[in-house]
Amino acid sequence: MRKYAIVEVSERQLEDLVRQAPDLIEAGLRFVDHQAFTARGPLDVLLVDSGPALIVAELKVIEDDTMLVQGIDYYDYVLRNLDGFARAYSTHNIDTRQQPRLFLIAPSFSVTLLNRIKWIDIPIRLFTFQCIEFEDAIGELVPVYKEVTPPELPDPYTGGYSLADRYSYITDLRIRTIAQQLVAEIEAWDSQRVFPEATKYDISIKLSGRVLALIAPRRKHFMIYTSDPEGKWTGYSVNSEADIDVVKPLLRTNFNRIGGGQGI
Repeated sequence: MRKYAIVEVSERQLEDLVRQAPDLIEAGLRFVDHQAFTARGPLDVLLVDSGPALIVAELKVIEDDTMLVQGIDYYDYVLRNLDGFARAYSTHNIDTRQQPRLFLIAPSFSVTLLNRIKWIDIPIRLFTFQCIEFEDAIGELVPVYKEVTPPELPDPYTGGYSLADRYSYITDLRIRTIAQQLVAEIEAWDSQRVFPEATKYDISIKLSGRVLALIAPRRKHFMIYTSDPEGKWTGYSVNSEADIDVVKPLLRTNFNRIGGGQGI
């Protein structure tokens, strides 16, 4: 096994690492520009996803609660000038019908920032990072990103969202099919008591009115949130059918726990 060390980087170095390999953050991401001018100052990085929707990325190399306000300022400017950005970066074919996203990338996030985000009604994604340097490749830095999901406010179903909309957000058709098949299989465990419903950004799977799991679509994968063996709400990334095989036994266990084993 190759030996490595975790190293600190400057914000400029982090920006350069994001530019070189944005798909390490999320599959399908492409670099658009950095330090682009806005009335609020130069924003760190612009990306485009496989949608192709525009992404505003705010970067910090220390835990810093001010990044939330900064990111929202840049996001506000980009959203209000989205047509102009699409024209300026026409080679990226930005779809102005799709709402841009805001990415916050930092080594860690405070509880305060996480709690504030749940009150903000824009699509925000959080990623922690570490940079590693292998002993046999001194000077070559490799960033490792991990998505963090903040707590969410309850989002009562109002009939305004559809499962089809949530599935269509996944641009990888193979992954989309896996998500659809998983939800259908869970529903079949007890068709009278299991109810999948679309929320603003996710799919909530309820058993007798209690949330069994949350399916969070991403462009090239999706997340499954459910209780782990210690009872902690935990997210699992699904990039293939093999990932489903790992989390499905846990979903069945939680199904039995919540529903008393009926219907299986």
